[in-house]
Amino acid sequence: MKRRVFLTASLLMLAPWVKAKAAASIGFDEMYEGNPILGLQFSEKLKSLAQKTVSVQGFMAPPLKPEANFLVMTREPVSLCPFCNSDQDWPDNIIVVYLSAKQEFVQPNRPIVVTGTLQLGSYTDEQTGFVSLVRLVEATFEVLK
Repeated sequence: MKRRVFLTASLLMLAPWVKAKAAASIGFDEMYEGNPILGLQFSEKLKSLAQKTVSVQGFMAPPLKPEANFLVMTREPVSLCPFCNSDQDWPDNIIVVYLSAKQEFVQPNRPIVVTGTLQLGSYTDEQTGFVSLVRLVEATFEVLK
């Protein structure tokens, strides 16, 4: 019995590491295809990762408010919030990230890696009215050194 408990405890300690290693990686330049003038479309890679755990590297946009449960991730550092677009005007260089637990926000010039479940399609947040086409939910982030 002690051996089984030890093995179970060991596996539980490895769970966050296994989740991080199991995540597929996607970059901002791999998310869309097509001509922006005619309308961007989700890439085949992005569509294939829908509802799966993915990691994305980028930067945290300044939050709407300090106690928000979500953040906006950008390809490059930004000093202003990229909010208030409709899904027709959705820029191809941001991802909305809904955190699984509150985390401290970081300066917009610090690179981060976000890992969470990828969701695709138009969604309007009921609390903020923010519209997104690409989201990571149940996500966490870490600051890169």
